[in-house]
Amino acid sequence: MAVLGIADANLMYYCMIPLGLAVGVIGTLIGAGGGFILVPILLFLFPKADPAVISTVSLAVVFFNATSGSIAYARMRRIHYPSAFLLTLACLPGAVAGALVVSMITRGVFAPIFGALLAAIGVFLLLRPAHPSAKSAVPADGPMVPPYSRVLAVVVSIAVGFLASLLGIGGGIIHVPFLVRVLRFPAHVATATSHFVLAFVAAAGTIVHIIHGDFESATWVLITVLLGAGVLVGAQLGARLSRRIHGVWIMRALAIALLSVSLRLILVTGKA
Repeated sequence: MAVLGIADANLMYYCMIPLGLAVGVIGTLIGAGGGFILVPILLFLFPKADPAVISTVSLAVVFFNATSGSIAYARMRRIHYPSAFLLTLACLPGAVAGALVVSMITRGVFAPIFGALLAAIGVFLLLRPAHPSAKSAVPADGPMVPPYSRVLAVVVSIAVGFLASLLGIGGGIIHVPFLVRVLRFPAHVATATSHFVLAFVAAAGTIVHIIHGDFESATWVLITVLLGAGVLVGAQLGARLSRRIHGVWIMRALAIALLSVSLRLILVTGKA
């Protein structure tokens, strides 16, 4: 297995845990699961890997991250459960479909689509001004959200589930901006609720990938386990950091991260 920029396979394995730690912290902090960071890195490290394998590894790691982060957010009482269950049920059919379709996509198509999606969401977040609700703190007696269109939430969530499973990103990078900018959720409630949904979406996508045989070898299983160990710890740290960071800054950090990763991914793909 060729690894870009790392000659020693043992060194590669040692890097997986700290990489998972970083993905867990950032992914949980912004409610995106961390797949948008992990997928580009895996694409760079494993230039010959099939997109289906990359998606499988990333979704499995997102599942570990989202589960750990959701436990932490549940203790903080930030998850809006009625919305979380609705969005989860809407996402699951799309997640199954996305996991099946990705095996039909070549790497040359996969990477540009991924980069363009990240860039579009990043620009959207930077150009559209924040709504006042994004600055609201979560009440002591639990999270509150304004009235919103359930039909719109379901329709968007079906698409989110599909793209999340297709690209291995979990869907938080789409769900969080949608919840905050369109449905007017407070940012901290949006990140926590999105994380809860991510756990189920990532689990569904991962199971379909495994049944489909997208894990090539025991090497990928080991890489997934090491990354998972890192994100389990990182998710707890990210949830704690979220208490000290303003909701508006969470959204700005998400936008900058998306644009940075998308630019890097598109440039590298263009040179390939």
